[in-house]
Amino acid sequence: MDTKNSILYLYGFSPTKSDKSRSLLEILKEQLEQDIKIDIILIHDGVIRTTKKGEIPKFLENLLDLPVTVYAMIPDIKARGMDPKNLNNQVKGIGYEDLVDILVNTQKVVSWM
Repeated sequence: MDTKNSILYLYGFSPTKSDKSRSLLEILKEQLEQDIKIDIILIHDGVIRTTKKGEIPKFLENLLDLPVTVYAMIPDIKARGMDPKNLNNQVKGIGYEDLVDILVNTQKVVSWM
């Protein structure tokens, strides 16, 4: 990952929390206009409804429409009773080793929890 002009967000709120997700989407759109590469790792309750079962929350739908890479923590998916095999095709499931690799290779990390 090129770290010079990139930001990694760790997002841990449920995608149904519209006030938090709306604010993040506005910030992401502004940063994308500045040609900043953005990756987002959904952690904790941020992974809720990332599987193909059920209705996709508006936040996640809007997020997946942006030119960002979206990851979701597999241990958090399992902890919430979801099957990582049913993960949305646009979301990449990762484990702790992947998380560490991404964090080590990222210059700017923003925790949104």
